[in-house]
Amino acid sequence: MPGLIDVHAHLDDPGRAEWEGFPSGTKAAAAGGITTLIDMPLNNFPSTVSTETLKLKIEAAEKSIYVDVGFWGGLVPENAFNATALEALLDAGVHGLKSFMCPSGINDFPMTDARHIKAGLSVLAKYKRPLLVHSEIQSVVESHLETEDGGGDPRSYSTYLKTRPPSWEEAAVRELLTVTKDTRSGGPAEGAHLHVVHLSDASSSLDLIKEAKRSGDSITVETCPHYLAFSAEEIPDGDTRFKCAPPIRDAANKEKLWNALMEGDIDMLSSDHSPTVPELKLLNDGNFLKAWGGISSIQFVLPVTWSYGQKYGITLEQLVSWWSERPAKLAGQHSKGAIAIGNHADVVVWEPEVEFDLNEDHPMFVKNPSISAYIGKRLSGKVLATFVRGNLVYKEGNHAFAACGSTILAT
Repeated sequence: MPGLIDVHAHLDDPGRAEWEGFPSGTKAAAAGGITTLIDMPLNNFPSTVSTETLKLKIEAAEKSIYVDVGFWGGLVPENAFNATALEALLDAGVHGLKSFMCPSGINDFPMTDARHIKAGLSVLAKYKRPLLVHSEIQSVVESHLETEDGGGDPRSYSTYLKTRPPSWEEAAVRELLTVTKDTRSGGPAEGAHLHVVHLSDASSSLDLIKEAKRSGDSITVETCPHYLAFSAEEIPDGDTRFKCAPPIRDAANKEKLWNALMEGDIDMLSSDHSPTVPELKLLNDGNFLKAWGGISSIQFVLPVTWSYGQKYGITLEQLVSWWSERPAKLAGQHSKGAIAIGNHADVVVWEPEVEFDLNEDHPMFVKNPSISAYIGKRLSGKVLATFVRGNLVYKEGNHAFAACGSTILAT
């Protein structure tokens, strides 16, 4: 099958390599059949918001990656209205920009609003590259729940779930759509594209996105395997491995996400691999309100998608669409995403019917495997080998002797 392309991963390098790092993160990606990933501009330090910080990231990646790696740049208040700075970042090779509409949790990556996004899209239009947006707007009414004294038992997942309701996603999407109309044919930002990352709310937020697509807005949306595999009702008290933002919602919402994915209303999948060190997950305290949010998943997204999708009758063709073809298009990777003459020979060889238990005996290559919410699951779909540009980079538990992945810069 064509190698997977993950357009949403945090490898945290440089600056927080103890959280993951390029060597371990790309080894895990290769072991999971991912042949290309586009690294997010945060949780590394400093965040990738300028040509200088992009250079640091490229230097950290070179000669230490086992798959091809590209980079998103950051759209933040300090550069949003500086077209020269954004153009320099895009000229330096980022594949597009990423912004947050709520606090990111990273001090040097502050949140943006519709004004910043509108300005960013006008620059991106010239380059025909996308803006990826974390679409949650914090409600003043609900924000008091984030304090321990106002929100019930902090070890209960339901307490955390109340702090980030679907209305946060809906409010963000509603505000985004005041700007995305500029991307329509003939609009002032024609050529730009907006991509909503890790959609969790399968109701009002998704309905708004569907309407925007019908109106001609250039907009796409992804969700992640953890929203398709888990539901709020099954998350044990204190098991902070499951904390992420937006949160994993209830079982009914999960069914709606699957239906939207199967019907084509959700365009693609990504891992949103967002690891940290075990101490920040507060696994012993189990405090959902204070633990670091993020699901560690990059090695397992292929078997997870396949295993949980069996109930819905997913096909290999759909897997390729969600994980290869459409992500390649979003990231402007025209030589990737399909097995075709002239394309990069990015290939994953795997056995869909082979089942395995994801436990301490299973080889895991992420730096901190204990924090993954998938530990203990039985999955089907064993990756045997991964080729990147024709090079065998992974085979049955072993990696290539040398890290032979390439950094890929947009031109």
